[in-house]
Amino acid sequence: MSIDIAQFHQVFFEESFEGLEVMESSLLDLEIGQPDSEAINTIFRAAHSIKGGSGTFGFSAIGEFTHVLETLLDEMRNGTRDVTREAVDVLLLAVDSLREMLSAARDGADFDANAVAEVHAKLERQLAIGGSQADTGTAQPTPAAEATEAGGSGDWTIVFAPHPNLFATGNDPVRILRELRALGRSEIEADLSQLPEYAEFDPETSYTRWTITLDGSIEERAIREVFEWVEDDANIGLSRATAEPAVAASEENDTDAAAAPVVAAVPDAEERRTGEDRRSADRRAGGGNAAASSIRVDIGKVDSLINLVGELVITQSMLGQLDDPQTVDFEKLREGLAQLERNTRELQESVMRIRMLPISFSFNRFPRLVRDLSTKLGKEVELKIVGEQTELDKTVLEKIADPLVHLVRNALDHGIEKPDVRTEAGKSRCGTLTLAARHEGGNIVIEISDDGAGLDAEKLLAKARERGLVGPDEVLPEERIHELIFHPGFSTAKELSDVSGRGVGMDVVKRNIKELGGVIELHSTFGAGSTIRIRLPLTLAILDGQLVRVGDQTYIVPLVSIVESLQVDPERVKSIVGAAELYRLRGEYIPIVRLYEVFNIRPQSTALEDGLIVVVEGEGQRAGILIDELLGQQQVVIKSLETNYRKVDG
Repeated sequence: MSIDIAQFHQVFFEESFEGLEVMESSLLDLEIGQPDSEAINTIFRAAHSIKGGSGTFGFSAIGEFTHVLETLLDEMRNGTRDVTREAVDVLLLAVDSLREMLSAARDGADFDANAVAEVHAKLERQLAIGGSQADTGTAQPTPAAEATEAGGSGDWTIVFAPHPNLFATGNDPVRILRELRALGRSEIEADLSQLPEYAEFDPETSYTRWTITLDGSIEERAIREVFEWVEDDANIGLSRATAEPAVAASEENDTDAAAAPVVAAVPDAEERRTGEDRRSADRRAGGGNAAASSIRVDIGKVDSLINLVGELVITQSMLGQLDDPQTVDFEKLREGLAQLERNTRELQESVMRIRMLPISFSFNRFPRLVRDLSTKLGKEVELKIVGEQTELDKTVLEKIADPLVHLVRNALDHGIEKPDVRTEAGKSRCGTLTLAARHEGGNIVIEISDDGAGLDAEKLLAKARERGLVGPDEVLPEERIHELIFHPGFSTAKELSDVSGRGVGMDVVKRNIKELGGVIELHSTFGAGSTIRIRLPLTLAILDGQLVRVGDQTYIVPLVSIVESLQVDPERVKSIVGAAELYRLRGEYIPIVRLYEVFNIRPQSTALEDGLIVVVEGEGQRAGILIDELLGQQQVVIKSLETNYRKVDG
């Protein structure tokens, strides 16, 4: 029986994309000229995992590309190469290329081979430049090189003894043997002494061990690279025929270990294992890739679900004992139903929490975007991120990503000034862009703020009058003038660029936010900066609603939209002929919406004083909805009527 290795592809791609996120964020955190060994180790481990996985699953192009990247990182890790701005730029380009290649492999598509080859050539050129110690003629041999020199010139002898569970990790020993043979002249001998009788044979257990004799001119590092992907799942012995063992013996419990010349483990295996555990913990805290079809769930959330299911089973069992109509205990029945309601609500909340992911999944892309774009625009910008662990629904998270990218690009291009302009204005050369997120009631609030030039209301108004959007004598408050930037095609940019300035985007951003049930607000002070505030529901699937009755019909108003409910006072009602009815509430006039007229139904009464007004708020405006009666509150599942039935007016 053979294992279908394709079943592991999805996990490989998800972990690889997570590895790329780790690489990118760690590269952006590297200080030029002051290498952080822990950060470089983290980047190296991520690259090495991608290389090993791509080799295991047959994605050879990805493996070959990552090999050059890994070599460059290895020199930085060993201290033989300085961390330079140029090297980091090339490594970031390599991350982009890997992301494209992995996406193509996942989707069964082709990647841009020319672009990848160009980045590959840049990596090779960086390698050719040489490291810091090599440039000064004082390069020190690495531990691997010292071991090779001390080992003499005899052939390598390798004992490869996979653990029984090797296949379960997705590894194939035949691929490893094939890579060894590709290094040079070799002889391979299989030891089948551990094979059981046919009746006891398990096709998913590894029983075979191999002894390989390899050409002595091959570098030890090249041999170790072949085995690094399985170092924790096998006993690996490595020695020369004429030398002492290069490394110490492994602590693994293997009955045949004494028969091997040496059973070795890579020296930093424990360090790597610790790093992998730390990365796994980081990923659990962060969830999965936002665009992926699956998400990582914290084990605590799963345990909570299991406990709640257990409670439901107990409640069901208790209710099942009350099925005799002759002896039914109505008090116990009521208690059981109340307990069932509590358990169901808790279960629903737990399930919804599983879909909740930290907004860091959207925010994490911006350090790279800000770095690249500020360099391109010749600006100095510091990015501050606040509240990145604020959680929201996975669907909302995915749909908010593109609007956020546009708003950040807009702030960098139009908002923050160039260093000399900022200096003339008495500001620091470096501008500040802040991304913040927080919870407010049943909403999440996201703010994008900058300390840049702000919006010039006079310039906006002049452009709007030129376009005919505002009358020549029409007077608008400053807030309304600022909102003109959300009008389709409106732009004040003097020249077009590939960053912004075509007037396409802000209206789309507003429309996308509205489709998510959200609101976007803009506050700006000329010369001091701007803040864009987005208010979104935490989830698109379920909302808390207030049941209201009009005639014999029941409607639901989202609780987050309700400001207050009140009895109508006829003296506060004002009518505008041919227009609408207004209700004076604490100095503000709000329009009255008679719901029975909107839906053409017969109300209990048409007299305002006989009904109630529910004051609701949306997009910064208020209205009073006239109803007959307030009922209870209820959670509701949102389904599209148009998708499931047909287009419904209103």
